[in-house]
Amino acid sequence: MRSHLGRTCPPARPGHEQPAAARARGRFTRNFVVQATAAEWALVLLAELRMLLRGSRAQLVFFQHDEVVLHAPAEEAEPAADAVRAAAVTAGRRLFGDVPVRFPMQPRVVEGYDQR
Repeated sequence: MRSHLGRTCPPARPGHEQPAAARARGRFTRNFVVQATAAEWALVLLAELRMLLRGSRAQLVFFQHDEVVLHAPAEEAEPAADAVRAAAVTAGRRLFGDVPVRFPMQPRVVEGYDQR
């Protein structure tokens, strides 16, 4: 099994041919394709976001799964939020072409890290 960009799934080991292990292996490989491809999309998202933020004072502070935390002066908060949305669209198009699937990112501008 391979992800969209070609990451390979670890090979089966001896014993994986047993029915219960084979079912578990099937679940693992299906999940691998989805999770690895999502990670590839996220890497492209971050690269796009870094390019869009060049020249601004916004900084990438944290990223995990589908959460991106930026730190920016108040006057640059909305443009930084727009950059997140644009990076998500571009990452989806770069990886998958012009498909009907959307990758919505819903940025929220807050005044502190303790706010959601």
